[in-house]
Amino acid sequence: MAEAQLHDFPSLFSLEGKVAVVTGGSRGLGLSAASALLQAGASKVFISSRKAAACEAACKALNALPNLRPGAQAISVPADGATLEGVRQLVAQVSARTGHVDILLANAGATWGEQFDTHPDSAFAKVMDLNVRGVFNLVREFAPLLQRRASAEDPSRVVITSSVAGLGVGTLGSQGTYGYSASKAAVLHLGRNLALELGPRGITVNSICPGFFPSKMSNGLLSLAGGAEKLAKANPMRRLGRGEDIAGVVVYLTSRAGAHVNGAAIEIDGGAMWQKGELDVKL
Repeated sequence: MAEAQLHDFPSLFSLEGKVAVVTGGSRGLGLSAASALLQAGASKVFISSRKAAACEAACKALNALPNLRPGAQAISVPADGATLEGVRQLVAQVSARTGHVDILLANAGATWGEQFDTHPDSAFAKVMDLNVRGVFNLVREFAPLLQRRASAEDPSRVVITSSVAGLGVGTLGSQGTYGYSASKAAVLHLGRNLALELGPRGITVNSICPGFFPSKMSNGLLSLAGGAEKLAKANPMRRLGRGEDIAGVVVYLTSRAGAHVNGAAIEIDGGAMWQKGELDVKL
């Protein structure tokens, strides 16, 4: 029966020879994703964040991984993704090392927590600039490199890091993350629009929506909400997210296994947001 015949199944999740760019890749979820891309076979993974030292440290750790393909490397390309000038500097650095990009992970992000009555306009604007406008600029400026080898059979991939805060109600109260929640909802819809715009060019655009993962960005909120152990016990899976949870979804979306997935938003939170239909973290 024809349905039983799957083309080259052993390579379905392989990223052999692919070239990737990961913004916000020097720590946290971005670093876990970059590690996954390299270990799945990517030949080059460009690591970007604002701080050059952080990028260098991340690349050192990635290049020391024991099971990389011969010649595979992580490459430091520091840049400020919140500005158009910074995005163009990033494209220039990447273009000097490669003639094409297969995978773009738009992971850089910012947050701000403060009560509603004093929540500053400047903080709201900063979060929106990086989390929404920065993503649009990033994808637009990288589009020519993404199109270079893209095809319907082997599309290039854009993966946007959103959040479950963009699907439900985010943190309210004394550390309300109003700009963050709004930005993550906005970038999800931006992703859907880009999926339809870029699909005919051979580029898929999908979003991932992590829940609580212990990280530098989330640790403060985890502490204020009662600690990681308390939130883990409340999760349907009785734990918080791990690096491997992000790694698996990112490899799926960027490998041949995810070649026909476009415009999707995948929650990675153990089902927590569906317990009450919202995040419901009130501080």
